[in-house]
Amino acid sequence: MGFLDTFFNTDVMLRVFPMLIAGLKNTLLLAVTTLIIGSIGGIILCILRLYAPKPLAYGAVAIIDIFRALPILVVLVLVYYALPFMGVRLSSFTSAVFALALVLSAFTAEVFRAGIQAIPAGQTEAARSLGMHFPAVLWKVILPQALRIATPPHTSNCVAIAKDTSLASVVAMPDLLKQATDAQALTANPSPLIAAALMYLIILWPAVRMVSLLEKRFTHAR
Repeated sequence: MGFLDTFFNTDVMLRVFPMLIAGLKNTLLLAVTTLIIGSIGGIILCILRLYAPKPLAYGAVAIIDIFRALPILVVLVLVYYALPFMGVRLSSFTSAVFALALVLSAFTAEVFRAGIQAIPAGQTEAARSLGMHFPAVLWKVILPQALRIATPPHTSNCVAIAKDTSLASVVAMPDLLKQATDAQALTANPSPLIAAALMYLIILWPAVRMVSLLEKRFTHAR
């Protein structure tokens, strides 16, 4: 059997295509859910770290540091396999979202912290002197500017997390990689893995290019 028949067997790819599409749908759902929850959670953690009373701020710092330090695979395994011993049982999808969102929120918090601290303190003081309450200052003055600064690195983190959704196969979630691995076992041919890799490339390559464009745009805008 030649190279093309081994790695680019179109007959095998077409035969397992429905399995791969089902896995791709699960991967996209996992990625979108994780990005939404992780981004919102990260902004909340950032605000708690910077503006909450000390006990809450220290708690936010601990969460950020721990989940930035732990490998995603370790977090996934702990959530899926360790929580049941504490009486908490989560589905493979929920476990994957929870683990990935925790990691993304930790990195998002740091990105937005850097963005907020880059804003001149005089702007906040000027807004408060005009009689604006702190929530209004945060919502109308601080976060819009921090979002502009944080968008390129945050987008890069989102792309990285979207790639790491492939780790969800470890907790038996039928994502694209899991389906491709099962298809490879059924067909005794690695072509399904190549097809899955091409699907990842088609989806994530435009996202990578978007990160580069955002970085150039915001660099020139400063």
